[in-house]
Formats: sequence, structure tokens, C-alpha cells
Amino acid sequence: MTESNETTGLRVLMVDDDSNLLNGYQRALRGRCEVHVALGGEVGLAMLEDEGPFSVVVSDIKMPVMSGIEFLGRVRELHPDTVRMVLTGHADLDVAIEAVNNGDIFRFLTKPCDREHLLAAITAADKQHGMIMASRELAAMRRLKEGFEGTLLAFARLVEFRDPYTAGHMDRVARIAELIAERMGMDPDRVEGLRLAGLVHDVGKIAVPAGILNKPGILSDAEFSLIKAHPLVGEEVFRTLETEWPIARIIVEHHERIDGSGYPHGLTADELLEESKILSVADVIDAVMSHRPYRQKLGGQSAIDVLKEGRGTRFDPAVAAVGIAMLSSGEIEEKVLS
Repeated sequence: MTESNETTGLRVLMVDDDSNLLNGYQRALRGRCEVHVALGGEVGLAMLEDEGPFSVVVSDIKMPVMSGIEFLGRVRELHPDTVRMVLTGHADLDVAIEAVNNGDIFRFLTKPCDREHLLAAITAADKQHGMIMASRELAAMRRLKEGFEGTLLAFARLVEFRDPYTAGHMDRVARIAELIAERMGMDPDRVEGLRLAGLVHDVGKIAVPAGILNKPGILSDAEFSLIKAHPLVGEEVFRTLETEWPIARIIVEHHERIDGSGYPHGLTADELLEESKILSVADVIDAVMSHRPYRQKLGGQSAIDVLKEGRGTRFDPAVAAVGIAMLSSGEIEEKVLS
């Protein structure tokens, strides 16, 4: 039997062996929540299976056939997210301890329980249920994120197997970009998306012949054209990726420059994401300070000189300024390159 309510999504199951009490609960809670009642534990379990889940279950203890302790223990096994409460006239300590141990009870109420106390307890139980569900969602999101990041790292490792000179490059660029974005006060969620994009920003190099990636001399125009296509390949790889972050766009824009001199589309400042501007600076910093087939690695001052020279033309002035400051203080070398 159900007493519906149009103003709230809170669904409560009241279980007792006294039909008069159950009718009284429905009257007391009318208009405040959706109340379902069950005459005994076996009926309660059947209702949970047929009409559940419920946010809150409230049960008596002393009931024939199936005791409230047994019933709440079954609810705990079958519906662990449902908040369980006891409302009983048999409130001795041993019963309370057994109920808590077997049913993981949120509240223990005694009869008679006036409407306001019952409603306050159910409201508190609903808040507890909300916190449980939020925790479940957070844990699920964390597992999805960890799996997603693992997939991105697998892509990165594929590229690095073919291009040993860039081993660790994407990891370092992701970390440098993260540090710059944090220093600039970017929203943490956007920082996370930028970091993930950084982990795979060169994944498009998987389509570039290894001989070109590892060539120690100067590249021909044709060879450089293949290199310049890697942001487009990376974008294509992640174009259909369902994510809250614009990872594909950041990848394709990381070699663009604010004056339009970059590639592959020659975009200018107003057309670029802030994340892309940050990643381009981070990419240059690591490129200058890492070993390449055609030269030995250079120091922090060389990276500073590159950023100063390109500040306001190739690189966003604000991003370049932060990169220069962090290089000058040694923070990037200490936290990333050491």
C-alpha cells in the first residue's frame, strides 16, 4: 500500500505487524514523502524486490515469522545503499545492539513516536542516503577517470616506443602545463583536462615513420610536412572520445601560435583555447630542455630566451610570463625535470 506525494522524490518503506500503526504512519507523513507500507518482514522484502529501491526503510523489531533484526539484515545485504532505521516498542539494550550489528542501523526510535520526531528522523536519513549516493557516484567517477587515464597513458607509451628521444616528453609537458595553469589560477577541473590532453598531445606521431622521428639531421620539406600533420592525426584519434574536456581540440591546437604562424590551421589568439596556449608553452619548454636527435639538451636560460623572443607573437604574453617566472625560480626543473 502506498501514500504518494508529488513534492518530493523521497521514498520510504515502513514495516510493522500492526496495520493500524502503518495507517497512522501514512497519515502522519502524508504530503512529506512517498510512503509505502508492508505488513511484516516477508512482505517488506517482496516490496523491496518489486517496488524498490527505497531511500529509507523503517522497521519494527518484534514481528512474527521474520523479526525486524532478520529483515533489516536482509535489507542490508540486498540494498546496502538504503538507510535503515528501527521504530519499536521493545527498546532494551540487547535488542538495540543486535539490530545495530546485524542491520547497520542509522537511527533507533521508540514507540510512541510523534509525527515531528519521526519526520525529523526520516529527513536526516534522506540526507544520509544522499551522501551515500554521492559517495558512490564519486567512487564510480574516480574508477572511470583512472581507467580513462590508463588508456591515455597506453597511447603515450605506443608513441614513445617508436620515438625513444621523446620518452617521457608527454608526461613532462603535461606536468609543466599543469603547473603553469595552476599558477595562472585556472579552474581545477580545466587543469585536469589540460593535464590529460598533455599526456597524449603527440599521440599523432604514431602515424609518422620512425625514421623521420629519429632522423639526426635536418628534415626535408616533405618530411617536416609529415611531422606537422601529427596534431591532425591526434585530433582524429580522440575526436569521438566522450569526455567533458576538449582533449581533441587541445591536441590539434598545441602547435598553433597566437600570431597565426603555427600549424596545422594557422589559428590566431582569439581562436585558441587558453589550455592550448598553455600547452604550447609547456611543449616548447620541455623541447628546449630535452635531448633531441639533432642536438643536445639546452638549459633553462635557453628556454627563457625562446619564450622572451616569442612572447606576444608566437606565445600568449601571460602564459609566457608565467613560464619565464617558473623557469627563473627553478620550479620547473625542480618539480619536473630533476
